[in-house]
Amino acid sequence: MLLGTFVPKLDDKGRIILPAKFTDDFGNGVVMARGQEHAIYVYSQTEFESLVQRMQAQAPALGKQGRDYLRLFLSSATQEIPDKQHRVTIPAMLREYAGLDRDLTVIGAGSRAEIWDAAAWNTYYASAEAGFADADGEVISGLF
Repeated sequence: MLLGTFVPKLDDKGRIILPAKFTDDFGNGVVMARGQEHAIYVYSQTEFESLVQRMQAQAPALGKQGRDYLRLFLSSATQEIPDKQHRVTIPAMLREYAGLDRDLTVIGAGSRAEIWDAAAWNTYYASAEAGFADADGEVISGLF
């Protein structure tokens, strides 16, 4: 399970060092794709394959919006193998999508990691955190 918040730097070649705590999950390769709120979602190869299988199983029932989402999500996906220093290159298309500068925030989000521009993450976090503390209704159906 991927947990925590990390603040790596993007180097001049568009690479980041993956958090050491993620090495077991990502050591054999990652798949990166567009995510919500202009973050980059990072999955292990196995997790991504499972996700795509679940998406494709539901594809016949998807409307146009679902098909559009699936196309955009999968067309942006890219496989990367970490080098010996645990660095991966973030493709230019994804760096542009996420508005990445040198300062990044990487968060563990359970089955995936997310890469954010640090300023964008700080803005998002400040906005979402107030609602988190004050949530008084059911936020996640059946759990909270």
